[in-house]
Amino acid sequence: MSEKLWNSSQLRRYDLDLEQIPRLHYTDPKVDELISQNKPVLITGSNIINTATNVWTPEYLEENLGNAGHTVFLSKNHKFKYFDESKMLSRSNPMGIEFIPPTRKTRMKVGEFMKKLREWKPGNERLYLQQPLNNTIGPQLVRDFLHFDWDYLNSKQEKHKWGELTSNLLLISQEGNVTPCHYDEQQNFFGQLYGYKRCILFPPSDFECLYPHPVHHPHDRQSMVDFDNPDHVRFPKFKNAKGFETVVEPGDVLYIPIYWWHHVESLMRGGPTVSVNFWYKGGSTPFNQQYPLKDYQKISIMRNVEKMLLGVLQDPKEVGPLLRSMVLGRYTD
Repeated sequence: MSEKLWNSSQLRRYDLDLEQIPRLHYTDPKVDELISQNKPVLITGSNIINTATNVWTPEYLEENLGNAGHTVFLSKNHKFKYFDESKMLSRSNPMGIEFIPPTRKTRMKVGEFMKKLREWKPGNERLYLQQPLNNTIGPQLVRDFLHFDWDYLNSKQEKHKWGELTSNLLLISQEGNVTPCHYDEQQNFFGQLYGYKRCILFPPSDFECLYPHPVHHPHDRQSMVDFDNPDHVRFPKFKNAKGFETVVEPGDVLYIPIYWWHHVESLMRGGPTVSVNFWYKGGSTPFNQQYPLKDYQKISIMRNVEKMLLGVLQDPKEVGPLLRSMVLGRYTD
C-alpha cells in the first residue's frame, strides 16, 4: 500500500455500520474467490491501469483529452444523483412522471471545464465531467488506454463468464462531489487514476433497507434515502443496512459486483479526482439454474415483474396498489 496521503477528516460522516472491503494484491488467489462469490474486492499492485495512474492528471487531460465537447453535469450542491431522461414526462412518453432534475447537463471543452474547476468558489455550481473512452479522445490517451493490462482484464472476464465489455467511462470529479447510493446491472472494475475516492458498498440483500425508486421513475436504481439526513420514519429499515467501505487510491482497481449498491465520494479538500470504469455484461443464465437463487438474481426478477405490470396497467400509480392487494393477507403473517 502506498503512503497514506489522506485522513478521516476528509470523509463525510454517515450514521452507518461499515466494514472494510478486503484489500488484496492482484496475485492473491482470494481475488478470484471473492469475484466468483459476487463479493467486492480492492485489487492492488497490478498493471491494469498503470499507463494512466498519476499520468492522467488534470493538466495532462487538459492537454490531451481532445477538442471535442464533453458531457459535464452541474449541481447546486455536492450530490450528483443519476436520472434517466427517457422516464421523464413528455409528449412522446406520457407514462413518464413530472420530474425536476437535480442536476443539469451541458457540453464543455476540456479547457473550459478545467478553468471552471480552478476558479471555482463556494456558491458556484459544482462540476463533474463524464466522457466515454472512444475515438473522440486525443491520440495520446488512446495510446495510454491501449497499453492497459488487457490480458489481466480479459482473463477475469473469461474466468468468471461475464458478457462483453460494454463501455469505459472516464470520470473527472471536483473534490467533495458525491454520487449517491445506487446499483448497476453490470459487473464493474472501478480504476482510480488520480486523487482519492471513498466507496461505500451494500450487498443486494440490503434491497429493502435502501428503498430504491420504482423502475418507472427517472431515479430508477437509485436509493431514496438521503445519507446526509436520513428520514428514519419514512425509511425505518435503513438503520439495518450493513455496508462495506474502502478508499480507492491511485492504481487501485475496485471490483463492484453486479447489483451491489455503491455510494462514491471524492475526498473533501483532496483536489480533483480521475477515475475510469470498465463495465461488463453479467453473462448468460446457465441452462441448469442452481437454487436457491442469488440475491442479485431475485432483484432482477423483481425489476422484471415491475416492468411487466407497468406495461399491462399503463399507469405507474396502479402498480403499487396491485402489488399490495396480491400480497397483503396472502403472503404476510
